[in-house]
Amino acid sequence: MQIDGVQVDGVQADRMKTLGIVNQKGGVGKTTTAINLAAYLAAGGRRVLLIDMDPQGNATSGLGLRGVETGLYQALSDPASAPAQIVQSSQERLSVLPATPDLAGAGVELSEEPYALRELLEVIAASGQFELVIVDAPPSLGPLTINVLAAVNALLIPLQAEYYALEGLAGLTETVERVRLALNPGLSVLGVAITMFDGRTNLAQEVEQSVRQHFGELVFWSVIPRNVRLSEAPSFAVPISQFAPLSSGAAAYKRLAEEVMQRVEKI
Repeated sequence: MQIDGVQVDGVQADRMKTLGIVNQKGGVGKTTTAINLAAYLAAGGRRVLLIDMDPQGNATSGLGLRGVETGLYQALSDPASAPAQIVQSSQERLSVLPATPDLAGAGVELSEEPYALRELLEVIAASGQFELVIVDAPPSLGPLTINVLAAVNALLIPLQAEYYALEGLAGLTETVERVRLALNPGLSVLGVAITMFDGRTNLAQEVEQSVRQHFGELVFWSVIPRNVRLSEAPSFAVPISQFAPLSSGAAAYKRLAEEVMQRVEKI
């Protein structure tokens, strides 16, 4: 069955799945992907929690949550308090565990605690509130991102259609393998999503071809285009599904959400 274009049947509602949106390179559409996937999956009937693990807090502000005084930092310090830190967004079935400025200090505090986020997710899973948790990781490979890699079931890697992004991806995949061996044997890569794609340029087409040749079926068929509406939506603090639902960016994320859900069902 599909609801609002997103596949939702056949999922074990009693088992919370966790998905990290990760790329150590900034400016690749990581937070845009986290926000809009979460929104479309919630619109499709899933009970979704978006965790903003990036001290910049763009996923938090991008969903209209400004001036939040407590959030993820407090939940990491005291996992039992996590349910009280979760905030309902303006969209039904989409909640947020927001980032606050003090999260920047967690990078130092968590350098010796790679399982802090895992412990937090165990508390959230026990509450039975959510079917899917999406974690927006910071654009680095520091302690916060290591916590994400050590905690989630699978990773979605947004990849900008340019060659420098390809170089960064090699370093990320090496880190993922090290974390899998040392901290999280069950970690898998759900897929690579090509973002900020300009089909008018030969460069973008060549990068897409290279990525598909190298990563094969891991690459999602849905490609996210460069789209003015996607860039404008955060300033209005709503996902693209609310801001410009008929835009090409909205259509692309709607298709990607369906692909993601089909793969999440298998992890």
